Amino acid sequence: MPPPLTHRRRLLVLAICCMSLLIVSLDNTVLNVALPSMQKEFGASVSGMQWTIDAYTLVLASLLMLAGSTADRIGRRRIFKAGLVIFTVGSVLCSVAPNLESLIAFRMVQAVGGSMLNPVAMSIITNTFTEPRERARAIGVWGGVVGISMAAGPIVGGVLVDSVGWRSIFWINLPVGLAAVLLTMRYVPESRAPKPRRPDPVGQLLVMTLLGSLTYAIIEAPAAGWTSPVIVTFALLALAALVGLIAYEPRRDEPLIDLRFFRSAPFSGATVIAISAFASLGGFLFLSTLYLQNVRGLNALDAGLWMLPMAAMTLVCAPISGRIVGSRGPRIPLLVAGIAMTASGVLFAAFEAETSNVTRFIGYVLFGLGFGFVNAPITNTAVSGMPRAQAGVAAAVASTSRQIGQTLGVAVIGAVLASGIASGVASGVGTSSYATTFVDASRGGWWIIVGCGLAVLLVGLLTSGRWARATAERTARCLEQPEIQQATAGAKS
Repeated sequence: MPPPLTHRRRLLVLAICCMSLLIVSLDNTVLNVALPSMQKEFGASVSGMQWTIDAYTLVLASLLMLAGSTADRIGRRRIFKAGLVIFTVGSVLCSVAPNLESLIAFRMVQAVGGSMLNPVAMSIITNTFTEPRERARAIGVWGGVVGISMAAGPIVGGVLVDSVGWRSIFWINLPVGLAAVLLTMRYVPESRAPKPRRPDPVGQLLVMTLLGSLTYAIIEAPAAGWTSPVIVTFALLALAALVGLIAYEPRRDEPLIDLRFFRSAPFSGATVIAISAFASLGGFLFLSTLYLQNVRGLNALDAGLWMLPMAAMTLVCAPISGRIVGSRGPRIPLLVAGIAMTASGVLFAAFEAETSNVTRFIGYVLFGLGFGFVNAPITNTAVSGMPRAQAGVAAAVASTSRQIGQTLGVAVIGAVLASGIASGVASGVGTSSYATTFVDASRGGWWIIVGCGLAVLLVGLLTSGRWARATAERTARCLEQPEIQQATAGAKS
């Protein structure tokens, strides 16, 4: 039986939840540094490297909402503990993968466990810290863990890859995962939604079909051809799944995705901002890692050290953003994030910042500043104003948006890069200088990052004002009305 939730115990629960975020986030940043080593050992193409990242984020995005609603139904601590075990086992399997296909499959096992961690942990935090300002600060700390993982990940990964090999990057999840399981059993209280949602297998299948088909079409299009029958088929399948979701979900009393959430402008804005910000992050890390190691010839540790300015800014800015959100709302952090991320993208897209140490450093600092400010307002806006009974689903939608963004960022920007390199080689431009070919091929990807930064800025400005707050209040009343009616009916009977 977990002890009573004193202030000290609540902080301990927050620390345990942050441990789960740490191993999941650390896994992503460490993996990026190890990509070139994996590419050499397995003889993989750019698309093969994309799949090592997107196989994980794709499964994660597909299962997050199911994990959130299941945790609300059968117990958040139970699902959280199961996720820790599966993620840890998946990490061990990744470390012994004999080939690229096995690694991708084991990454998917990791993702099944990961889907049970972050949204469920956020739901635990939401139900542990019920006072709005205290919750905003807790979410700021949660966002700061992303900065810690970004700061530690490239350096830890660089040291491990250079000294032991890329397989060792998965070993670090074992002690953290086991410790988190034991602490969860001892200190995290069990909680459930008063009226949890029923399973929605049709909605779940449609989500998986949509995300899987879309990602496959984007990643494989440069090699197969954008108009090839296979790519067109998968694109049409994704479109059909999207139409099916829009038509089917509103007809259910308890859908997997409650589309009424999106009547709230702040919630819809948080979803768009999450997709845009994490698409930027996924593309930024992918382009930077390949450039630093494959073009500049740096080893994994030196490449990781170059990521440190970005990671340090994220670490410093995330808790500051959380405090500002708690005291003054999400608008200021979102505007700072949008401006900084856009400016960083412009440096690389228009001025080839990667070719100079000074401009590359400035670009990394700006991106880290922007990303540090964006995470807390996304999370806080997603869960604020929503009924606590649906906290798991609301948090899962926000987490799903992050993973969809990162999946699409790696897929789209990786596809642009692969197409650009192939065109440069075919035309003979890259014969004399692979560095020139890579920089030219990556420019389109950097412009996509600029667009994502502008989306954060403009959507943040639009969805953080008085009109937006009014839509959130109306949505909250709409969502709470059925619960009030059911409670009244139960009291009368």
